[in-house]
Amino acid sequence: MSAHDQMRAMLDQLMGTGRNGENNKYQVKFNDPKVCKSFLLSCCPHEILSSTRMDLGECPKIHDLALRADFENAQKTKDYFYDLDAMEHLQAFISDCDRRTESAKQRLAETQEELSAEVAVKANSVHELAEQIGQKLAKAEQLGQEGFVEESMKLMEEVEELRKKKLDAEQEYRNSMPASSYQQQKLRVCEVCSAYLGIHDNDRRLADHFGGKLHLGFIKIREKLAELEKTSEKRREEKRKAGRGERDREDREERGYRDRHREHYVGGRELDRRSKRHRSRSKERKDRERNKEKEERSKESGSRSYRSRSRSRDRDRRSRSRHSKH
Repeated sequence: MSAHDQMRAMLDQLMGTGRNGENNKYQVKFNDPKVCKSFLLSCCPHEILSSTRMDLGECPKIHDLALRADFENAQKTKDYFYDLDAMEHLQAFISDCDRRTESAKQRLAETQEELSAEVAVKANSVHELAEQIGQKLAKAEQLGQEGFVEESMKLMEEVEELRKKKLDAEQEYRNSMPASSYQQQKLRVCEVCSAYLGIHDNDRRLADHFGGKLHLGFIKIREKLAELEKTSEKRREEKRKAGRGERDREDREERGYRDRHREHYVGGRELDRRSKRHRSRSKERKDRERNKEKEERSKESGSRSYRSRSRSRDRDRRSRSRHSKH
């Protein structure tokens, strides 16, 4: 990644999609179903385990730092409960990994020479001490790189004590079995990341394993899952309450809308009452119109009758006038 791309990613992570007044390159919002909810909470296994032996490839959902920044800002004013979605995602992933670990153990049990109960206990003691040495050595190196020299030196002292105990445990294990069998590599499956660990692995190899990206990535995922599961019941209840509150809010808004637009929206008895009143008014209006029409027809009929009588009198007068002249 170029320096320009790195700077752009940093700005996206800090300021979100709207830092230049433009949408993100995916043209979606953080609450789109295509966006990875685990990524928004910084716990997507596809991201954490990238470039490791268990690289899962590209996540099928969208990862974008600007969308994560948008989510973090929006989460301050509204709870989206994405932790529950992320928990379900991590549960499915870890369940699959645990099944793979059990399968690896089964394969080892079928392929490796079976040890007696006494020898198996001694072998496990060597494995456990070796793992403690590898974990503390990796932690000491990390602290030294971060500048915590005193803490790093204290851990190295503990490593030396464990090495002495391991030498004693290895001697007991060696003495409990034939030399030819002791030379065989006894493998063990790491309970965290399902990698194979050998009983003869040296401290450097163990430190590289326990301080490596794969093992630390699994630790991060498992710790995040444990954190989410601890509050899952409480969060589910809060989500149910929030859902009811949201529905109540929508109902209140709808009732308020109906109140504000009551002349446009009525129902039930109010609708029946208005319909009855409308029919009554229509009947009264029609009655008035019919009466008015009758009155007008009556007046018109009277007027025609008057004109007819007037013309008849005029004819009579003219007739009498002519007779009198003769």
